[in-house]
Order: sequence, then C-alpha cells, then structure tokens
Amino acid sequence: MTFLARFRLATLVLALLAVAVAAPALAQKFGPDGAPNPTASVTSQRELLQQVPRITGRIDIPDTKAGVLIQPAGRTWDYFHQVLLRWGGAIVILGTVALLAIAYLILGRLPISAGRSGQKVVRFKAFERFAHWLTAASFVILGLTGLNITFGKAVLLPLVGPDTFAAISQAAKYVHNFTSFAFVAGLVLILVIFLRDNLLEKVDIDWLKQGGGFIKNRHAPSGRFNFGEKMVFWLSIAAGIAVSASGFLLLFPFYGTDILGMQLAQVVHAVTAILFIALILGHIYIGTVGMEGAFEAMGTGEVDLNWAKEHHDQWLAKKLAGEGRADPTATPAE
Repeated sequence: MTFLARFRLATLVLALLAVAVAAPALAQKFGPDGAPNPTASVTSQRELLQQVPRITGRIDIPDTKAGVLIQPAGRTWDYFHQVLLRWGGAIVILGTVALLAIAYLILGRLPISAGRSGQKVVRFKAFERFAHWLTAASFVILGLTGLNITFGKAVLLPLVGPDTFAAISQAAKYVHNFTSFAFVAGLVLILVIFLRDNLLEKVDIDWLKQGGGFIKNRHAPSGRFNFGEKMVFWLSIAAGIAVSASGFLLLFPFYGTDILGMQLAQVVHAVTAILFIALILGHIYIGTVGMEGAFEAMGTGEVDLNWAKEHHDQWLAKKLAGEGRADPTATPAE
C-alpha cells in the first residue's frame, strides 16, 4: 500500500470517528420530530445552581444587585422561612405555653409564706417602671406584628380572606417598623438603670445552693434581683441587641450588606425573636399568675414587706437601713 493510500485511509478513519463522537450532540439539537431544539445547547439548571455564590449577568446600571439572576442560597432561605421557621417557632412558643401551664397545675400560685404584713416598701420608682412598661408594651406589639409575618398566611389568611389579610399585614408592617424605635429606647433605659443591680455577686451562688427558693424549708438569700432574674435580664439584653441590629438591617436594606447578608439578618432576627418571646412568656408568668405579690412591684411600685423578706431579703435590709427603719427579722446584708 502506497503512502498516499495509507494517508487516505487514515483520514477516512478519523472522519468516521469524528462523526461518531459528534452524532449524540447533533442528535440533541433536534427534537423527536426532526425539528431543531433551541434549548439543546442551554446550560442545565443543575449546572447553573452549582455555581457559587450566585449567577450574575452583565448590566449597565450602577446597582450590582440587579445583575443577580439566580441565587441558590435563596432557595435554602425560602425553605427555612416557609417550613423550618413555622414548625420550629410553633413548637417553641406552644411548648413554652404548655410547660408553664403544667407548672401552674403542679405548683399553683406561689403564695407569700408568712402572709401579707399590710406594710408596703417601695421597690421601683416611677421612672424605672416607665422604662419597663415602655419596653414591655413595645415588645408585645412587635411580637404580635412579627408573628403575623411567620404565621399569618397559615393561620390568619384562611380566617379573614386575602383582602382583609393584606390590609392587616400592611398596617402591621408599619406598626412593627415604627414601634422598633420605642423598643430600642426602652432597652437602652433598662440597661442603664438596672445594670449595676444585675451584676453577679456572692449571694447569687448562695441563692443557687438553696434551690432558688423552690425547695421547701430553705431560704434563698437575694439582693435587689436574684440570680434567675439576672439571667433573664442579660438574656433579654443580648436578645434585644440581636433583634435590634438585625431588624435595622432589614428596615434599611442593603446599607452595608448584600443579598446574602439580608437573608442572614432575617434568619437571625426571626430565630432570636422566637426564643425571646419564649423567654418573656416565662417572665410574664412568674410576674403575674405564678407568684403572689410579684406584679405589684411593677404595677404600683410597692411590694408587701413579707414578700420582700422572702424573695429579696438582703435588698430589703439595706433599704430599711438607708431609710432609718429597723426590721429585726430581716437577714443582715453582707
């Protein structure tokens, strides 16, 4: 076989191999009826969603966010918001209510052991109560309007219909946004006013050793606030800062953050708010139906002397000594 014949044969073999390789790709460009398939050469959605962190296009305007075509993390966030948050939030809140109901059925309302003395002592001044109720009232409003975002479509929408639900949700959004400023102001006031009284002390260890007053025949000494109240204070401050910071990122979107940052802010805001609500439900329970005489502290500012002896003896002793009043039954302050 001459060289020219060998060259022709090799060329023919290579051409046949090229046709064999290209045949599947060519076949994909035509439909079953032989017509051209315009989407055959388009990248599949799976391949697109594997790109990290997002799929962008070219735009001519300065807003780079407008160039984001698909963000795979958005699907994860949507699943969190529509499924995980609803179920998780319902379990946490309803579970807390159920536990408090069980506690009430088992323990009942904790009475003042020695009964009421008929004598009153000032526990909170007017401005202290103002700061508390400003924060408490704004928290309740924020909680109710915020829960509408998570549970409104599932709970409220079927009851009132789409038009009424849209009107309620729009009003709730504005109320939620503007009430947030009152909540932050109250949070700052509470931090400044009660910071010193919520620092940990030796008496807090003694309070824990005595079971926090829940073990019969054991007296748990305490200052102005016991260890449990201090934990509620610090957890509330931490949660308040978290929901406020994330809330303002949502209130003023894309100032210093991107799409992923906004999604993270919504996750932090929602999860912290749910846990915050559960914490405050426990606080409300103890301060109202859970303990006799507790609500009077923030209701009128005055508490019964025997209540103060039982729950905050060292604070009472210091207060009476500062006022020049003697109480021989009070535990001496350290």
